[in-house]
Amino acid sequence: MSGYESIPDDAPLRVLFPDFWRIDSLVRGEMSGVSDAALDWTSDRYGWAGWSMRQQTSHMASLVFRWLCIRWGETLFPDGGPVSESELLELSSPDHDRRLDDRVYHDIEGILAANARALDLARDVLMKRTVGEGRSLVTPRSTSGQWAMMAEAHPHGVTVSEDGGGSLTLEATFRHMYFEHLTHLFNIQRIKRALGLPVIVMIPDAGYHKLPGWDRSEAPHGSEPF
Repeated sequence: MSGYESIPDDAPLRVLFPDFWRIDSLVRGEMSGVSDAALDWTSDRYGWAGWSMRQQTSHMASLVFRWLCIRWGETLFPDGGPVSESELLELSSPDHDRRLDDRVYHDIEGILAANARALDLARDVLMKRTVGEGRSLVTPRSTSGQWAMMAEAHPHGVTVSEDGGGSLTLEATFRHMYFEHLTHLFNIQRIKRALGLPVIVMIPDAGYHKLPGWDRSEAPHGSEPF
């Protein structure tokens, strides 16, 4: 019996995701001391630099709220969500592609605070829900070419069908949010290297960017002005 299979269904879901207790420090450590000019640098020469460091950090925060409060909201919070509908529009703005509302969350400290709050919410769910619920609760997820590739990073809990449908378990949703954080941290570090800025943290050996075929290209160190 593998270690995963030996974990009882009544164990708290947090036992599968201990790294949710360190993601915030990784993100804050990497973003510390970065100037506004560097935070807003983008380039159409590299797919991974289409979003600035500020925007990538904003996406990390928003995705947690979108998954837990919108996709999983009725299941996780049957008596009402942890944020109001009006605030949720700021945390998952339809006017700002999969990010926080740029008009409300522009200052990097505000974005980092929103990400910390998002991760607090994630940890609360991980402590209150069980491994059994993580394995059995399912939400639909439409399939794209990129998502079909990303699904390969999940050992279980993700389905992809040829008709464009698919699903994730609650466990896979947390793995997805974790992998997203690590992959956007990797993008941020690529931008920093391109700008000649020091990389601060060591990213755990996981994330979508570890998949075969993922674009892990780099700009020459310090080659990009800002």
